[in-house]
Amino acid sequence: MSVSSLATSRRTLLRAAGAGAVLLGLAGCKSAVDENKSTPAGASGAPKKGGTLQIGSLVDFTPALLFTQNSFTALARLVFNTLTSYDNDLRPQPQLAKSWQVAPDGTSVTFQLREGVKFHSGRPFTAEDVVFAVNNLKDPKRSAQLRATAAVVSDITVISPTELTLKLAHPVSNLFDLFEFMFITDRESVEDAVTGKKLIGTGPFVFKNWTPGASISFAKNPEYFVPERPYFDNVEVRIIPQADSLLSALRGKQIQLALGLSGRDIAPIKSDGQFAIQEFDTGGGAIYIGANVTVKPLDDKRVRQAISFAVDRDRILQQGLGGYGLASSAPWPKSSPAYSDATARRYPHDPARAKALLAEAGAANLDLPLAFLSTSSAVAQMIQFDLQQVGIKTTLEPLDPAKFQAQLISQTMPALWAGAHGFAQVHPSTLAVSAYPFNEAKNTSKFSDPRYTEIVQRAWRQADPDSAQAKAAYQDLSEVLLDQQFVIDLIVLANLHAATSNLQGVAQNEFTALNLDDAYLA
Repeated sequence: MSVSSLATSRRTLLRAAGAGAVLLGLAGCKSAVDENKSTPAGASGAPKKGGTLQIGSLVDFTPALLFTQNSFTALARLVFNTLTSYDNDLRPQPQLAKSWQVAPDGTSVTFQLREGVKFHSGRPFTAEDVVFAVNNLKDPKRSAQLRATAAVVSDITVISPTELTLKLAHPVSNLFDLFEFMFITDRESVEDAVTGKKLIGTGPFVFKNWTPGASISFAKNPEYFVPERPYFDNVEVRIIPQADSLLSALRGKQIQLALGLSGRDIAPIKSDGQFAIQEFDTGGGAIYIGANVTVKPLDDKRVRQAISFAVDRDRILQQGLGGYGLASSAPWPKSSPAYSDATARRYPHDPARAKALLAEAGAANLDLPLAFLSTSSAVAQMIQFDLQQVGIKTTLEPLDPAKFQAQLISQTMPALWAGAHGFAQVHPSTLAVSAYPFNEAKNTSKFSDPRYTEIVQRAWRQADPDSAQAKAAYQDLSEVLLDQQFVIDLIVLANLHAATSNLQGVAQNEFTALNLDDAYLA
């Protein structure tokens, strides 16, 4: 049975063809690994083997956040594999799992695993490693954002080294989001992984070393289970925390791929034929303002709604992000089943409406701290300006990426903060049960409401994520988020790669993990 013939419902038996289609890219990228093809999608001629790919990244690796869906996400797919990976329509495709069957009621899934896969240490990959991966995400000390979904796995039966069944406490609409994210790490060295000493997976590249604040090095895995992949012998990642310096390194051909640049950053090379800008259509997260609802007057949703009306999203998109992305009041990219034009346009720039809401709430002469990610100062300044126009004075407080994430997790953000969140590109319920700003059980805003809880649980506990009931729940989720505005979405970010024009075959998964299986320099 071919991958294209698979049913879209997770209630249906899903079977896949052998070793083909190991990881699918986005935005029209075809299978990253297909044994019947000798060239990557979009490339011409035989791929060039060997050499070293030089990557520049704005963000350094933070080992303690390895399992949180932060920090190392972009590079995780180099070292690790996952059980499954989505295609462009959110249909799971085989990776370490070659086939699976979901029970009709959505309360169990049985996996058949790929044979002959080895960890970089030489140890065989077995079903016990999947058991460990699930339990590892359940562990509170990992701070995994998909912990709630992992915790639904109530029991695991290992049938053989290549077959196991996961039993669920109840069906969940985002079950395969968990498997898309849950990279399989070596259980014997996991404590060394979270300190940055060792990273051992089954992926195409072997971790060599990490020099904090400077570089990360990888070498080709000679025993990778995908024949003749990867093409590169080595990957070197340089940590370049300033956007202008990162762009300069790309323009000077010191690197071939730049990670983390915004549309505004890449404007100087947009029309230069020596470089290529790849935009993935599922979005790269979203810029938002978070509101701590325990700080008065932010406990009044009218004040939060006023902030939403006050911000000029289109100006931020054009001036701050170079026009790449989508100005939107809702978190969803256009590829999401929760997206609608109406919700995206719910809060147009309307300073008069903002002032009226503030007056109605009795909120005058506000002076609030506004924390922001230090790599996004231009956007923070535009937000500050817009709020000042409606009578909200803010004091900017820059936070480096590691501290920003730590304060999100610990719920110690000040009254307001500006950052970026992920998870909206997969099933909508994942956003509300996983992402720190939105998590129904415990979020950074310290927001709770019985109606929000009911809607989130209804959207999450669907056996079929494509059913009419599930889609109705997704719309209800949008409505409660737009009404309460404890997370004030501004821009659905474009997911961009800036590269030299001779770099071919780069793809990524739905959680923006970089996939270099097919990458090479032409």
